[in-house]
Amino acid sequence: MPLTLAQLERHLFAAADILRGKMDASEFKEYIFGALFLKRCSDVFDARYEAIVEKEKEKGKTVAAARKAASHPSFYADSFFVPEAARWSFLRDEVHKNVGDGLNKALAALEHENASLDGVLGHIDFTKKVGQSTIPDKKLRDLIMHFSEVRLRNEDFEYPDLLGAAYEYLIRDFADSAGKKGGEFYTPRSVVRMMVRIIEPKEGMRIYDPCSGSGGMLVLSKEYLDEHGLNSKNLGLYGQESNGGVWSISKMNMLLHGIPDADIKNDDTLAQPQHTEGGELMRFDRVITNPPFSQNYEKKDLTFPERFRFGWCPEGGKKADLMFVQHMLAVLRPGGMVTTVMPHGVLFRGGAEKDIRTGILDEDLLDAVIGLGASLFYGTGIPACILVLRAPGAKPKARKGKVLFINADREFTEGRAQNYLYPEHIEKIVSAWQAFEDIDGFARVVSREELKQNDDNLNIRRYADNAPPPEPHDVGAHLHGGIPKAEVEAKRSVFESHGFDPVRLLKKHAKATGYLDFAAAVKEKADLKKRIEGDEGVVGRETALTEAVDGWWKKHRKALAELPETQELMKARAHLLASFEKALGSVGLLDRFQVAGVVATWWGDIQNDLRTVTARGFLGLVEAWETSILTALEDGKAKDNPLDHRLVKRLLPEYLADLAELEAKKAELEASIKGASGGDEEDGEEAEESEDQLSEEQLAALKKQLGTAKRALKAKQDDFAHKLRAARAALHEPGARELVLGILKADLDAILARYVAAHRQKIVAAFETWWDKYRVTLTSIEEERDAAAEKLRGFLAGLGYA
Repeated sequence: MPLTLAQLERHLFAAADILRGKMDASEFKEYIFGALFLKRCSDVFDARYEAIVEKEKEKGKTVAAARKAASHPSFYADSFFVPEAARWSFLRDEVHKNVGDGLNKALAALEHENASLDGVLGHIDFTKKVGQSTIPDKKLRDLIMHFSEVRLRNEDFEYPDLLGAAYEYLIRDFADSAGKKGGEFYTPRSVVRMMVRIIEPKEGMRIYDPCSGSGGMLVLSKEYLDEHGLNSKNLGLYGQESNGGVWSISKMNMLLHGIPDADIKNDDTLAQPQHTEGGELMRFDRVITNPPFSQNYEKKDLTFPERFRFGWCPEGGKKADLMFVQHMLAVLRPGGMVTTVMPHGVLFRGGAEKDIRTGILDEDLLDAVIGLGASLFYGTGIPACILVLRAPGAKPKARKGKVLFINADREFTEGRAQNYLYPEHIEKIVSAWQAFEDIDGFARVVSREELKQNDDNLNIRRYADNAPPPEPHDVGAHLHGGIPKAEVEAKRSVFESHGFDPVRLLKKHAKATGYLDFAAAVKEKADLKKRIEGDEGVVGRETALTEAVDGWWKKHRKALAELPETQELMKARAHLLASFEKALGSVGLLDRFQVAGVVATWWGDIQNDLRTVTARGFLGLVEAWETSILTALEDGKAKDNPLDHRLVKRLLPEYLADLAELEAKKAELEASIKGASGGDEEDGEEAEESEDQLSEEQLAALKKQLGTAKRALKAKQDDFAHKLRAARAALHEPGARELVLGILKADLDAILARYVAAHRQKIVAAFETWWDKYRVTLTSIEEERDAAAEKLRGFLAGLGYA
């Protein structure tokens, strides 16, 4: 069975667990990356070696002669030659003492034999002290034996780029674990995707990241071309990273993603930019980066000082941000573009930074300023911004002399420890940037003259204020009741888009014009939600949306059904995304950003499954799902219950129903026994006897039933693997295709339902807010007060206190 992404992710996470605890993630990540890369190189070498031996034997050579020939480095010019000391079999079978030294020698030998790995592996030191000690041999032997469990040849993977996807997972996991330090090498991929969409890389371009971290921006730039059916091999990828360990990770990341020719350098970009041509700085078509915030620098250390023609930031005070921006502008080709993450301070700080801003604005190089939400980046809750800049004279005519401000600091979805930029947010931001026009409360085009009037202060809220208006409070409604018609009218667009007419819950106010009141049928606040959910207009609009999706699916599902034959995954992606937005746009319940968010979220969730379908067919995907489920069940450490997998719910609904019934029976018996045996007693006091208290014989009978139920449940659970294998074995390719397509459509329906429910909740929230604000009036409070006072006076009079 092929190795699935879920299996490989669990395998890598378990490898990290071996070292976790001895040191934190920022310290041991390079060991895991190094061991993974070494194992991958060794396994690919072994496959090539075996093929060469067989080919040489076919030529009539003896086994010994064939092996000798296969050991020559010339056979491995397009991959890596792995010398004996670096082969995994040698590490596994021969290195039992001084294991750290053995691993170091293996990495050094691999690097020595392959010029493209120069400097990449040598700095990884398995003998380095952590605190007062080194990693013990036992831990490192455990690591070697753990990696020995899984072979990493191309034919072992469920789809070709599986290892690249798993490596990305590992980088993200280390960023999560490393906290603040994670931000030094990892930018959330949703932010990167937005930036890539803005720069729109094309074939033949040079893409440059001067602070490349783990290389994610370059990888996603390459994937952007793949997604748009372009030749990503005709794309130059360049980067520079100052941290040696992170640079090494980025080099391995490129190689594991199948990008062997990415030119990634290791040095300080401000002090020593490494990409030069003929003694001058190399020029690039696109620069995309997330440089370190608030750094110091020393002017005397900086080469190519002509980069900083707009001025010099203070050397102290951690204000080197605009020095990085000037470097980016200096390396642009004519017509080039920059997108860079920046702290908000660069937008408004005075002194030398203000002078640099003015110089950039005077030359009309700043295209847009995009404010992002808080807590999107690792290790900081501080919001950041994106600057979009262009080479001199590169602005389109409509943008000349103007800057677009986009205030997207409310465009995110809240998470527990970090917030997230979802596809609908990306779509809204990118669409606003492309439109280059005013959007109330979100975006504004500002002239150079207005910026001058504001002393070149680029504070986003000064130009695009998205602060929500304060909740209106109508004095008349608070005094006498009713809902102001003006407040209802302000919500009209939300109501109409969902097919809801507010008169179904409201009526004319009995006394006051300009006010409405709740309909007589609405007796309490809880009625509002029930009536809105059951409203015929609401149900009708939601049904129309569902029918539109069903019609779209019926018409376009063949793009997925034919993937094993067409092999055109990215063409299918483009077709499905465009046709979905067109099909749902006319319904009107969700806006175009939400519609785009639905289908983009869906595609992001299923794309790895579709890669497997493309490589191995629909039956191959079902087999991969089966393998992942059973492996997770055996492992026992999966975060999610393997029985909740979509495949299990589709293939074994009766089994799951029987299992649920047995679990309910067991829980019922346990509760009965607990209650009968005084399980709810407090403070050790004996429970009071009751007429229905169980006798010892009855309690014993219950316990016997419980034992029977537990055995039945255990037998049912033990039978799961057999049931799943049997159900999968009964499938053939056409049946698997219909099964998988049904699951993928259900995934889409579930995502759409979440969006629809969120939109419906806006209507419910509006009515519940009016109920809370205006249902109880000052007049009614005063009447209750007067009645209570009168009642109190009556009591006092009765007691003789009148």
